[in-house]
Amino acid sequence: MMSSIGKEFMEKTKFQYLDRSDQSRNIPQPPLEMEYDASRRVRELPRHDNIKIRSFDLRQAIEGRRSIRTYSQEPLTIEELSYLLWVTQGVVHATPGATFRNVPSAGARHALETYLLINNVGDVPEGIYRFLAIENRLVEVNTDPDIADRVTEGCLGQDFIRKSAVTFIWVADAYRMKWRYGERGYRYLHLDAGHVCQNLYLSAGSLDCGVCAIAAFSDDHMNDLLELDGVEQFVIYIASVGKNKAGF
Repeated sequence: MMSSIGKEFMEKTKFQYLDRSDQSRNIPQPPLEMEYDASRRVRELPRHDNIKIRSFDLRQAIEGRRSIRTYSQEPLTIEELSYLLWVTQGVVHATPGATFRNVPSAGARHALETYLLINNVGDVPEGIYRFLAIENRLVEVNTDPDIADRVTEGCLGQDFIRKSAVTFIWVADAYRMKWRYGERGYRYLHLDAGHVCQNLYLSAGSLDCGVCAIAAFSDDHMNDLLELDGVEQFVIYIASVGKNKAGF
């Protein structure tokens, strides 16, 4: 029975089976960004147009793309982190009904939130943070001393996570997508996560960084760690980033 779940998902999310969406029923749309605890510390990020990044040929980036799991101890700067956030989820333009960003998203729903495990970024204490894309800020989520170990455990003991400068943890806010597309929206969430991670790979080369995408993780562990319900909000994709060692 379990072996048929994937086939059943693909069958039942075919376009022909779509019911009326909540959007078509004139139900108000959900917020463009998940709520956060306003009492937590918030850090402003450098604006993208003030960040100088060396030119990097697109063909070189594509042909040189590799998954890198070994990193040097050199930290990322806050400017470099801000740049990676800008190219993966940065808001180019916002309206009351949508955000337009540097990655494609079905219907401009952009139903992903970016959490970060920061291990080695200049002037930023270690811990988990969330990127507030519309405001271009970081909000502190968890700075427990063992948080990197707990994330590593949630990623099935893949130790390069603990040694990364930063690990991106993308969270799906399902109803933001389902409001327009119903059950088919679950397909689009996964497509969107792929778009975001590819931008991370292609942009990291200009910073002499390596990236490793991670799909092997304990869903329940990671959702619990970020205090997500695992149903309406859940971890969908992860990627570690760090400065390249010599020879990579």
